[in-house]
Amino acid sequence: MVGRLPSRPVGSATRGTTHPNRLRRMDRWIAHAHGPALRRAPEGPLAVDLGYGAAPWTAVELLSRLKRVRRDVRVVGLEIDPARVSAARPYVREGLDFRLGGFEVPLERRPLLIRAANVLRQYAEDEVRGAWERLAARLAPGGLLVEGTCDEIGRRHVWVALGPEGPRTVTFAARLAGLDRPSDLAERLPKALIHRNVPGEPVYAFLRDFDRAWAAAAPYGALSARQRWVRAVQALADDWPLVDGPGRWRHGEVTVRWHALAPRSSPAPRRSG
Repeated sequence: MVGRLPSRPVGSATRGTTHPNRLRRMDRWIAHAHGPALRRAPEGPLAVDLGYGAAPWTAVELLSRLKRVRRDVRVVGLEIDPARVSAARPYVREGLDFRLGGFEVPLERRPLLIRAANVLRQYAEDEVRGAWERLAARLAPGGLLVEGTCDEIGRRHVWVALGPEGPRTVTFAARLAGLDRPSDLAERLPKALIHRNVPGEPVYAFLRDFDRAWAAAAPYGALSARQRWVRAVQALADDWPLVDGPGRWRHGEVTVRWHALAPRSSPAPRRSG
């Protein structure tokens, strides 16, 4: 039973920047990792695109991609800005709707998936945990929250996957052509990690080791950037708890257990005024 929901949206409006196909890497991973749960759902599963922005492309694309997994999936785009909800109305169709809402996720039933891309980047680091907990509490049993950040056209992306119990994994994904080194992804770390890319923090050590493995795998670059990435990730697997395999690595992905990258200390308190 869903409890009483707040009457006003919770959160702040994002910049709203969005481009078609920006979240394709995240969506591809969701369809793979969460596909079994979507297929097991006893009724048409509900997915939420939280903070879809000034244009509804990401919600439209999420519906299309999830329909390949489960034909009766339903997607609801949530935005805290009423003007954005109004602008998205012409795109309403069977299986796709747009509502006013924020972190409270004001829907009649709990979603099996919440995707929050480029939403928490504008928040303070010490606000992230509360937002995660609030969103995860709205999930249906077996649900998944995916929160992360990407560049403007989706070439580089890092996201955290969470269940009701908290964060589970961190995924790094990139368009390999033109990638100079894996640590280029550091600028797309989600808010929970981006300020922790400093010596002494696990995410810094991971990216340092990834760069070293990438350099050692340079000869494989003559075959392809994909082969170089796969060889570098294979080397990482000796020291880091990876949860995927070559089938995902060939897509320019690698997924690591959250506990291995989690910040070692609490964020500094925000200054008032």
